[in-house]
Amino acid sequence: MAHSNSAKKRIRQNVTRRARNRWRMKLMRTAIKTFDTTVAGGSVDEATKAFRDASKIVDRTAQKGVIHPNQAARRKSRMNARLKAMAKA
Repeated sequence: MAHSNSAKKRIRQNVTRRARNRWRMKLMRTAIKTFDTTVAGGSVDEATKAFRDASKIVDRTAQKGVIHPNQAARRKSRMNARLKAMAKA
């Protein structure tokens, strides 16, 4: 257990940030899953809207430093590929 005041404060900050980061990750995963279900059983317009919403959330998650920017780009690229494949079929 921490003894100094600065170490105790650091623990409090870490708990708060971890909770916030977990919330952001959950939000991002939920948006991606919503996009995937829309692609599986929805129209192209609905999937496009879901892609835009999910892309915003993925970008925001990367901007806040929760995920790496390259990971955000990879996730968006794969979602876009699934959207194009759906539109083509």
